[in-house]
Parts: sequence; C-alpha cells; structure tokens
Amino acid sequence: MTDRLDALVDWFRHSSPFIHAHRGRTFVVSVGGEALTDGTAAALVHDLALLNGLGIRLVLVPGARPQIDERLNARGAAIRYVNGLRVTDAEALGCVVDAVGSVRLAIEALFSMGLANSPMAGLRLQVASGNFVTARPLGVRDGIDYLQTGEVRRVDTAAIRQRLDDGALVLMSPLGVSPTGEQFNLYAEDVAVAAARGLQADKLLFLHEGEGLVTAAGTPLGELTVEEARERFEPATPTAEPLGAQVARAIAACRGGVPRVHLLPRRRDGAILGELFTRDGVGTLITPRAFERLRAASVEDISGILALIAPLEDDGTLVRRTRERLETEIGDFTVMEREGTVVACAALHRIADTAAAEIACLVVHPGYRDGHRGRQLLERLERDAVAAGCEALFVLTTRTAHWFREQGFAPTEVESLPAGRRAFYNLARGSKVLAKALG
Repeated sequence: MTDRLDALVDWFRHSSPFIHAHRGRTFVVSVGGEALTDGTAAALVHDLALLNGLGIRLVLVPGARPQIDERLNARGAAIRYVNGLRVTDAEALGCVVDAVGSVRLAIEALFSMGLANSPMAGLRLQVASGNFVTARPLGVRDGIDYLQTGEVRRVDTAAIRQRLDDGALVLMSPLGVSPTGEQFNLYAEDVAVAAARGLQADKLLFLHEGEGLVTAAGTPLGELTVEEARERFEPATPTAEPLGAQVARAIAACRGGVPRVHLLPRRRDGAILGELFTRDGVGTLITPRAFERLRAASVEDISGILALIAPLEDDGTLVRRTRERLETEIGDFTVMEREGTVVACAALHRIADTAAAEIACLVVHPGYRDGHRGRQLLERLERDAVAAGCEALFVLTTRTAHWFREQGFAPTEVESLPAGRRAFYNLARGSKVLAKALG
C-alpha cells in the first residue's frame, strides 16, 4: 500500500507542471468509430472527462466508419471506394446518418454516466453538439461523381467557442449540411483538422489504429518537424492508408496554424494521459519548423558560445573558458539555435569511473530568458544523461542554486561529489553543490 501511495504521489508531483501548462488550452481530439466496438470507449471517455475537470477545453470528433459499414452490410448494399474515397449514394447516406447518430448518442451516454464506483462519479459534464459544420460536395473527380461525399466548407468557430466558454465538451460529427440543406458524409479526421485550424487550437490529437511511427531501426519516433514529416512520408495524402493519412493531415494542420499535432496509438490504454502528462509522451509529436532548435554543439558554435558566456565570465558567475578548452569540450555541449544564432548553451560532463555527470555552463541569452529555455536545455541534458547510463547529476553554482532547486536538484555537501570531481573543487569560489537522482 505504501509503495502504491508513493507512486501516486510521485506521479502527481511530476505531472503538476503539465497540469498548469494545459489549463485553459483548447485541444481537438479525433478518434475512429472503432473505439466504440472493442470495449475501450469507456476508458477513453473517463480520460477525456478528467481533462475537462483539469480545465482543458475539449472538442471531440468521433468517426463512424465501422458503424457505417455494418449498416451497409446489413442492408446488402455495396461499400464503394474510388481512389481511397467513399462514394456515398442515397442508400449509403441513410446508413451514414443512422451510424453517426448512434455514435453521438453512445458517446453522450458514456459522458452521462455517474455511478458511485466509477471515475465519472459526481461528474456534471455537459456535451454540446450541433450544426457546427457547413459542407459542400466533393464533386466529380477524375470522372467519378462522389455524390453525397463532401468536404468541410466552414466551421462555426464562434458557436464552438461559446460552448467551450460555458464549460461544455463539444462533440462534432462527420456529417455536414450545405446552405441548400443537403447532407454530406465527411471524413472525421478532416473535420478535426478544420476545427483545430479554425479554433487555432493548442493541440490536435489523432488516436490512430495500429502501431505508431518508428525509425528504420524500429525505435519509436517521438517528435518530427513538418519538414521532417514531409521528407519521410510524402507523397502521403489524406487518402493514404493507414498512418500516412494522419501524417498528411498533421502537416496540413500545422501549416494552418496548429502548433502541435500528436499521433497516438488508440489501443494503448491511457495514451492521451501518457502523452500530455509525462515528459517523453507515448506517441509522435509533429510541429511546424521552429525558429529554435536544440542540437549537439559543433566547433562552428564555439564563437557563439564564447560571446554568450563572456558577460558571465566577466562578472565571476562562470569560470573563464578559453577557446582551446571549448574546442576540447565541445562534444559535451548542447546549444539552442534561433535563426542561426546560439541563444543558449549547456554542457554535460561525464565524471570518470562513475555513473554520474555534471551540468555546467548553462547560459541563456538575456533577451531570451522568459521562455523556459533554461528548463528545456536542462531537460534535454537529463534525457541525454539517462541514455548514457547516468544515475545522478551534480551542479556547482554560485548564483543560481535556487533555480536548480526549482528543477528538482537538492543541496548537498562537497564531500558527496565523486572523488575525481572533488579533487578539482575550487575552495576560493565556494560554489554550492546540488545533486539530482535520475531514473
């Protein structure tokens, strides 16, 4: 029992920065109709309700593809696709309307449950749905008339924002109506992209079927820029299958102003919580090419690092480093580059014959100290240290001890330094020693 409580308390404490960061943000979540067919929908709804309770503004866009196919099969009607797009005739449209309605009612029912022994106990969450999407026909393409298959023409973002302001979770269906009153079958993923772009959502989360993106070596791809995603997966299109379509839509969302798109494996229980409230996440994050990037330093960065650290060397905050010393240590440095300029740097020095390392020379340019860049650098070095097999980090500082304590370091004695590092401790500087366990 004590171990379970300790694990719970530890998780809450480590997730609190993410809770604060996400409060008041708008997230659009896209999930396929498969979630209602395999018994996982209740857990997903519980997680979404938790996010709503933490102050996150949610728009949910569920698909209904398996439900539509089930109804078509029951009627003995043809399921017709051309170039990866469904051709929706009058009979198919009836199945679409029926399926979409059943999905909406099933989700509303799940959000309405409040049994005393369930995660929904005491919840009073309103689910708002409506005619938020104006559609138009896909038309005739390459000689094929797609009939009542349509595409998003406009999303009523003002109405959606009003429902979100009222504290409701907004439920959007993959069904749209034209100004002439015609109904059109839409792709739920396209509705999600249009909603995220129109709302300028902070995040768009795609819960996809199957496994996630991996490298050629089979390791998970944790993060991609739009350019990297384009180079890896184009010519992926919205009709590509299976994951290429999501990548194409992620690229379109980012280019439309959505800063972060997450691709998450739906069948992994708690995937959304793992992605949003842990440092490394569980899926793939796709972002527009940033003005800033963290990368390993090279010899070409030495001049930029020297210019960055010189003022702190002059006032005694940092020990002076010569160009020659930097050349020998450059492999230990990580820099943050903004439009070709080094705006922050830090070094991770392994301590010989130990499972420990030292954080040194962590500097952020004065003009860029209001964007948590120091914390980003530190988090990167901590990940590098863990990957290198380190079990502890040390830092020696004369003026920033409180900042490091805020990042989880604890004061310790000089005697706790590994012998190899303690031998070079400068008594005249009187640096404070702080340590942090990894793992």
